[in-house]
Amino acid sequence: MANKVHLKLAIAEHPHTSRIRDGSIPIEGVDAEFITVKPQIGAFRRMVRDLEFDVCELAPTTYIIARGYDAPFIGLPIFVVRRFHHAGMLVRPDSGIKTPKDLEGKKVGVRAYSVTTGAWIRQVFMDEYGLDPSKVTWVVDDEEHVTQLKLPPNVIHATRPLADMMADGELQAGVGANAGIGRKGSPTGGWQEVAADYPDLIPNAEEVEAEYYRRTGVYPMHGTIVVKDEVLAQHPWVARSLYDAFAQAKDEWLEQLNSGEATGKGADKYRKLQKIVGPDPLPYGIEVNRPTIEALEATAFKQGLTPKRLTLDELFVDPEKIAPYLG
Repeated sequence: MANKVHLKLAIAEHPHTSRIRDGSIPIEGVDAEFITVKPQIGAFRRMVRDLEFDVCELAPTTYIIARGYDAPFIGLPIFVVRRFHHAGMLVRPDSGIKTPKDLEGKKVGVRAYSVTTGAWIRQVFMDEYGLDPSKVTWVVDDEEHVTQLKLPPNVIHATRPLADMMADGELQAGVGANAGIGRKGSPTGGWQEVAADYPDLIPNAEEVEAEYYRRTGVYPMHGTIVVKDEVLAQHPWVARSLYDAFAQAKDEWLEQLNSGEATGKGADKYRKLQKIVGPDPLPYGIEVNRPTIEALEATAFKQGLTPKRLTLDELFVDPEKIAPYLG
Protein backbone atom coordinates (compact mmCIF):
# COMPACT_ATOMS: atom_id res chain seq x y z
CA MET A 1 0.00 0.00 0.00
CA ALA A 2 3.04 2.28 0.39
CA ASN A 3 2.85 3.60 -3.17
CA LYS A 4 -0.92 3.87 -3.26
CA VAL A 5 -3.01 6.95 -2.50
CA HIS A 6 -5.41 6.49 0.40
CA LEU A 7 -8.88 7.80 -0.52
CA LYS A 8 -12.17 7.81 1.33
CA LEU A 9 -15.06 6.87 -0.97
CA ALA A 10 -18.78 7.14 -0.25
CA ILE A 11 -20.45 5.11 -3.00
CA ALA A 12 -23.83 3.39 -2.63
CA GLU A 13 -24.24 -0.33 -3.06
CA HIS A 14 -25.36 -1.15 -6.61
CA PRO A 15 -25.06 -4.50 -8.41
CA HIS A 16 -22.74 -2.82 -10.92
CA THR A 17 -20.50 -1.27 -8.22
CA SER A 18 -20.38 -4.09 -5.68
CA ARG A 19 -17.18 -5.64 -7.03
CA ILE A 20 -15.39 -2.33 -6.59
CA ARG A 21 -16.66 -1.98 -3.05
CA ASP A 22 -15.63 -5.49 -2.03
CA GLY A 23 -12.17 -5.12 -3.59
CA SER A 24 -12.67 -7.74 -6.33
CA ILE A 25 -11.98 -5.03 -8.90
CA PRO A 26 -9.15 -2.79 -7.68
CA ILE A 27 -8.92 0.93 -8.32
CA GLU A 28 -5.38 1.07 -9.69
CA GLY A 29 -3.02 3.06 -7.47
CA VAL A 30 -5.69 3.66 -4.81
CA ASP A 31 -5.93 2.33 -1.27
CA ALA A 32 -9.71 2.62 -1.08
CA GLU A 33 -11.56 3.10 2.19
CA PHE A 34 -15.26 2.68 1.49
CA ILE A 35 -17.70 4.45 3.80
CA THR A 36 -21.32 3.32 3.72
CA VAL A 37 -23.99 5.94 4.32
CA LYS A 38 -27.63 4.85 4.26
CA PRO A 39 -29.45 6.39 2.59
CA GLN A 40 -26.77 7.75 0.25
CA ILE A 41 -28.58 11.10 0.40
CA GLY A 42 -26.91 11.58 3.77
CA ALA A 43 -23.53 11.41 2.03
CA PHE A 44 -24.65 14.08 -0.47
CA ARG A 45 -25.15 16.51 2.38
CA ARG A 46 -21.90 15.63 4.13
CA MET A 47 -19.94 16.06 0.89
CA VAL A 48 -21.35 19.39 -0.27
CA ARG A 49 -21.30 20.93 3.20
CA ASP A 50 -18.22 19.44 4.86
CA LEU A 51 -16.14 17.93 1.98
CA GLU A 52 -15.99 14.77 4.06
CA PHE A 53 -14.99 12.33 1.29
CA ASP A 54 -12.36 12.23 -1.43
CA VAL A 55 -14.73 10.53 -3.86
CA CYS A 56 -18.51 10.59 -3.50
CA GLU A 57 -21.64 9.54 -5.35
CA LEU A 58 -23.81 12.67 -5.56
CA ALA A 59 -27.16 13.54 -7.07
CA PRO A 60 -26.26 15.37 -10.32
CA THR A 61 -28.41 18.42 -9.63
CA THR A 62 -26.89 18.76 -6.17
CA TYR A 63 -23.48 18.49 -7.81
CA ILE A 64 -24.17 21.10 -10.50
CA ILE A 65 -25.53 23.53 -7.90
CA ALA A 66 -22.50 22.99 -5.65
CA ARG A 67 -20.12 23.46 -8.58
CA GLY A 68 -21.99 26.63 -9.52
CA TYR A 69 -21.07 27.94 -6.08
CA ASP A 70 -17.42 26.91 -6.69
CA ALA A 71 -17.34 23.65 -4.74
CA PRO A 72 -13.79 22.19 -4.81
CA PHE A 73 -14.72 18.89 -6.45
CA ILE A 74 -15.46 17.90 -10.03
CA GLY A 75 -17.53 15.24 -11.77
CA LEU A 76 -16.46 12.17 -13.67
CA PRO A 77 -18.83 10.99 -16.43
CA ILE A 78 -19.79 7.92 -14.39
CA PHE A 79 -23.54 7.80 -13.74
CA VAL A 80 -24.50 4.78 -11.69
CA VAL A 81 -28.27 5.32 -11.73
CA ARG A 82 -30.45 6.13 -14.75
CA ARG A 83 -34.17 6.56 -15.36
CA PHE A 84 -36.57 8.69 -17.35
CA HIS A 85 -38.80 11.27 -15.70
CA HIS A 86 -41.95 11.70 -17.73
CA ALA A 87 -43.58 9.58 -15.03
CA GLY A 88 -43.52 10.41 -11.36
CA MET A 89 -45.76 13.47 -11.00
CA LEU A 90 -48.80 12.18 -9.12
CA VAL A 91 -52.06 14.13 -9.09
CA ARG A 92 -55.22 14.05 -7.01
CA PRO A 93 -58.16 12.89 -9.14
CA ASP A 94 -60.19 15.91 -7.98
CA SER A 95 -57.44 18.43 -8.87
CA GLY A 96 -58.53 19.14 -12.44
CA ILE A 97 -54.94 18.63 -13.59
CA LYS A 98 -54.92 16.88 -16.96
CA THR A 99 -51.68 18.18 -18.52
CA PRO A 100 -48.38 19.53 -17.09
CA LYS A 101 -49.49 23.08 -18.01
CA ASP A 102 -52.40 22.63 -15.58
CA LEU A 103 -49.93 22.57 -12.69
CA GLU A 104 -49.69 26.36 -13.00
CA GLY A 105 -51.58 27.99 -10.15
CA LYS A 106 -51.50 24.79 -8.10
CA LYS A 107 -49.55 23.64 -5.03
CA VAL A 108 -47.16 20.79 -5.81
CA GLY A 109 -45.13 18.84 -3.27
CA VAL A 110 -41.48 17.88 -3.70
CA ARG A 111 -39.08 16.95 -0.90
CA ALA A 112 -36.70 19.81 -1.72
CA TYR A 113 -36.68 22.12 -4.72
CA SER A 114 -33.24 20.91 -5.82
CA VAL A 115 -34.09 17.19 -5.69
CA THR A 116 -32.81 15.76 -8.98
CA THR A 117 -36.05 13.90 -9.70
CA GLY A 118 -37.97 17.16 -9.38
CA ALA A 119 -35.48 19.03 -11.55
CA TRP A 120 -35.75 16.42 -14.31
CA ILE A 121 -39.57 16.35 -14.16
CA ARG A 122 -39.66 20.15 -14.45
CA GLN A 123 -37.21 19.95 -17.38
CA VAL A 124 -39.52 17.61 -19.26
CA PHE A 125 -42.62 19.64 -18.43
CA MET A 126 -40.94 22.93 -19.38
CA ASP A 127 -39.32 21.78 -22.62
CA GLU A 128 -41.99 19.38 -23.83
CA TYR A 129 -45.26 20.76 -22.46
CA GLY A 130 -44.65 24.50 -21.98
CA LEU A 131 -44.90 24.58 -18.19
CA ASP A 132 -43.85 27.85 -16.55
CA PRO A 133 -42.48 26.59 -13.20
CA SER A 134 -42.58 30.10 -11.73
CA LYS A 135 -46.39 29.89 -11.84
CA VAL A 136 -46.43 26.76 -9.65
CA THR A 137 -46.21 26.93 -5.86
CA TRP A 138 -43.60 24.29 -4.96
CA VAL A 139 -44.10 23.05 -1.41
CA VAL A 140 -41.06 21.44 0.25
CA ASP A 141 -40.61 19.70 3.60
CA ASP A 142 -36.84 19.19 3.72
CA GLU A 143 -33.64 21.23 3.51
CA GLU A 144 -31.68 21.84 0.34
CA HIS A 145 -28.30 20.08 0.40
CA VAL A 146 -26.40 23.14 -0.83
CA THR A 147 -26.87 25.85 1.80
CA GLN A 148 -25.87 28.69 -0.57
CA LEU A 149 -28.86 27.98 -2.83
CA LYS A 150 -31.29 30.90 -2.99
CA LEU A 151 -34.77 29.54 -3.57
CA PRO A 152 -37.22 31.22 -5.95
CA PRO A 153 -40.08 33.09 -4.23
CA ASN A 154 -42.62 30.49 -5.36
CA VAL A 155 -41.01 27.79 -3.18
CA ILE A 156 -42.57 27.54 0.28
CA HIS A 157 -41.81 25.33 3.28
CA ALA A 158 -44.43 22.96 4.66
CA THR A 159 -45.11 22.69 8.37
CA ARG A 160 -46.11 19.04 8.14
CA PRO A 161 -45.37 16.04 5.89
CA LEU A 162 -46.17 16.38 2.20
CA ALA A 163 -47.88 12.98 2.24
CA ASP A 164 -50.40 14.26 4.79
CA MET A 165 -50.94 17.50 2.86
CA MET A 166 -51.63 15.53 -0.33
CA ALA A 167 -54.05 13.23 1.47
CA ASP A 168 -55.94 16.21 2.91
CA GLY A 169 -56.14 18.07 -0.41
CA GLU A 170 -53.77 20.90 0.54
CA LEU A 171 -51.58 19.79 -2.36
CA GLN A 172 -53.05 19.09 -5.77
CA ALA A 173 -50.02 17.14 -7.01
CA GLY A 174 -46.71 15.81 -5.78
CA VAL A 175 -43.55 14.09 -6.92
CA GLY A 176 -43.78 10.41 -6.02
CA ALA A 177 -41.65 8.12 -3.85
CA ASN A 178 -38.76 9.40 -1.71
CA ALA A 179 -38.50 12.60 -3.75
CA GLY A 180 -41.86 13.79 -2.49
CA ILE A 181 -45.11 12.43 -1.20
CA GLY A 182 -44.05 8.78 -0.84
CA ARG A 183 -42.16 9.33 2.43
CA LYS A 184 -42.29 11.12 5.74
CA GLY A 185 -39.21 12.45 7.52
CA SER A 186 -35.79 13.71 6.49
CA PRO A 187 -32.90 11.69 5.02
CA THR A 188 -30.61 12.42 7.94
CA GLY A 189 -33.18 11.45 10.56
CA GLY A 190 -34.40 8.42 8.66
CA TRP A 191 -37.68 8.43 6.77
CA GLN A 192 -40.72 6.24 6.61
CA GLU A 193 -42.03 5.17 3.21
CA VAL A 194 -45.77 5.64 2.81
CA ALA A 195 -48.29 4.70 0.15
CA ALA A 196 -48.98 7.33 -2.50
CA ASP A 197 -51.79 5.78 -4.50
CA TYR A 198 -52.56 8.58 -6.96
CA PRO A 199 -52.71 8.55 -10.77
CA ASP A 200 -49.68 9.61 -12.77
CA LEU A 201 -50.04 12.83 -14.76
CA ILE A 202 -48.50 11.16 -17.85
CA PRO A 203 -50.28 7.79 -18.06
CA ASN A 204 -48.44 6.51 -21.16
CA ALA A 205 -45.03 7.57 -19.88
CA GLU A 206 -42.97 4.65 -21.25
CA GLU A 207 -44.15 5.23 -24.81
CA VAL A 208 -43.52 8.99 -24.54
CA GLU A 209 -40.09 8.45 -22.98
CA ALA A 210 -38.98 6.20 -25.84
CA GLU A 211 -40.00 8.79 -28.42
CA TYR A 212 -38.35 11.57 -26.40
CA TYR A 213 -35.06 9.68 -26.20
CA ARG A 214 -35.04 8.92 -29.93
CA ARG A 215 -35.60 12.59 -30.68
CA THR A 216 -33.30 14.24 -28.12
CA GLY A 217 -30.73 11.71 -26.92
CA VAL A 218 -31.43 12.90 -23.37
CA TYR A 219 -31.33 10.02 -20.86
CA PRO A 220 -31.64 11.43 -17.33
CA MET A 221 -28.84 10.52 -14.95
CA HIS A 222 -28.53 10.24 -11.20
CA GLY A 223 -25.66 8.87 -9.09
CA THR A 224 -22.80 11.07 -10.35
CA ILE A 225 -19.26 10.32 -9.15
CA VAL A 226 -17.26 13.37 -8.02
CA VAL A 227 -13.64 13.74 -6.88
CA LYS A 228 -11.99 16.47 -4.85
CA ASP A 229 -10.02 18.94 -6.97
CA GLU A 230 -7.00 18.60 -4.68
CA VAL A 231 -6.85 14.84 -5.29
CA LEU A 232 -6.76 15.28 -9.07
CA ALA A 233 -4.30 18.17 -8.82
CA GLN A 234 -1.82 15.87 -7.07
CA HIS A 235 -2.78 12.61 -8.78
CA PRO A 236 -4.55 13.24 -12.10
CA TRP A 237 -4.44 9.52 -12.94
CA VAL A 238 -7.00 8.87 -10.17
CA ALA A 239 -9.76 9.96 -12.59
CA ARG A 240 -8.68 7.28 -15.06
CA SER A 241 -8.29 4.60 -12.37
CA LEU A 242 -11.79 5.28 -11.05
CA TYR A 243 -13.28 5.34 -14.52
CA ASP A 244 -11.63 2.08 -15.56
CA ALA A 245 -12.73 0.29 -12.38
CA PHE A 246 -16.33 1.47 -12.66
CA ALA A 247 -16.42 0.58 -16.36
CA GLN A 248 -15.07 -2.93 -15.71
CA ALA A 249 -17.55 -3.56 -12.90
CA LYS A 250 -20.44 -2.38 -15.05
CA ASP A 251 -19.35 -4.45 -18.07
CA GLU A 252 -19.17 -7.59 -15.94
CA TRP A 253 -22.62 -6.88 -14.54
CA LEU A 254 -24.01 -6.27 -18.04
CA GLU A 255 -22.86 -9.76 -19.03
CA GLN A 256 -24.91 -11.11 -16.13
CA LEU A 257 -27.84 -8.91 -17.09
CA ASN A 258 -27.79 -10.13 -20.69
CA SER A 259 -27.36 -13.79 -19.73
CA GLY A 260 -30.27 -13.65 -17.32
CA GLU A 261 -28.06 -14.34 -14.32
CA ALA A 262 -28.73 -10.89 -12.83
CA THR A 263 -32.13 -10.85 -11.14
CA GLY A 264 -34.19 -8.56 -8.98
CA LYS A 265 -35.91 -5.23 -9.30
CA GLY A 266 -32.84 -3.36 -10.56
CA ALA A 267 -32.14 -5.96 -13.25
CA ASP A 268 -35.75 -5.83 -14.44
CA LYS A 269 -35.60 -2.02 -14.56
CA TYR A 270 -32.47 -1.92 -16.72
CA ARG A 271 -33.68 -4.66 -19.07
CA LYS A 272 -36.73 -2.50 -19.76
CA LEU A 273 -34.51 0.52 -20.31
CA GLN A 274 -32.39 -1.46 -22.79
CA LYS A 275 -35.44 -1.58 -25.05
CA ILE A 276 -35.31 2.22 -25.24
CA VAL A 277 -31.62 3.14 -25.03
CA GLY A 278 -29.90 0.04 -26.42
CA PRO A 279 -27.53 -2.60 -25.03
CA ASP A 280 -25.85 -0.37 -22.44
CA PRO A 281 -28.44 1.14 -20.07
CA LEU A 282 -25.69 2.73 -17.94
CA PRO A 283 -23.47 4.57 -20.45
CA TYR A 284 -20.33 6.20 -19.04
CA GLY A 285 -18.18 8.78 -20.82
CA ILE A 286 -18.43 12.37 -22.00
CA GLU A 287 -19.67 12.20 -25.59
CA VAL A 288 -22.42 9.64 -25.14
CA ASN A 289 -23.74 11.70 -22.22
CA ARG A 290 -23.23 15.16 -23.70
CA PRO A 291 -26.94 15.81 -24.58
CA THR A 292 -27.99 14.73 -21.08
CA ILE A 293 -25.35 16.75 -19.22
CA GLU A 294 -26.12 19.85 -21.30
CA ALA A 295 -29.87 19.44 -20.76
CA LEU A 296 -29.53 19.24 -16.98
CA GLU A 297 -27.08 22.14 -16.77
CA ALA A 298 -29.36 24.32 -18.91
CA THR A 299 -32.54 23.49 -17.03
CA ALA A 300 -30.85 23.96 -13.63
CA PHE A 301 -30.07 27.53 -14.62
CA LYS A 302 -33.56 28.13 -16.07
CA GLN A 303 -35.12 26.80 -12.88
CA GLY A 304 -33.13 29.20 -10.73
CA LEU A 305 -31.00 26.50 -9.16
CA THR A 306 -27.58 27.72 -10.29
CA PRO A 307 -26.14 31.25 -10.06
CA LYS A 308 -24.34 31.03 -13.42
CA ARG A 309 -24.01 28.92 -16.56
CA LEU A 310 -21.35 26.22 -16.50
CA THR A 311 -19.54 24.66 -19.45
CA LEU A 312 -19.13 20.94 -19.81
CA ASP A 313 -15.38 21.33 -19.14
CA GLU A 314 -16.15 23.16 -15.89
CA LEU A 315 -18.40 20.31 -14.81
CA PHE A 316 -16.60 17.14 -15.92
CA VAL A 317 -13.15 15.71 -16.37
CA ASP A 318 -12.75 13.36 -19.35
CA PRO A 319 -10.93 10.36 -17.82
CA GLU A 320 -10.39 8.76 -21.20
CA LYS A 321 -7.97 11.59 -22.07
CA ILE A 322 -5.86 11.03 -18.94
CA ALA A 323 -2.88 8.68 -18.78
CA PRO A 324 -3.43 5.64 -16.56
CA TYR A 325 -1.62 4.89 -13.32
CA LEU A 326 1.88 3.55 -13.99
CA GLY A 327 2.89 2.50 -10.49
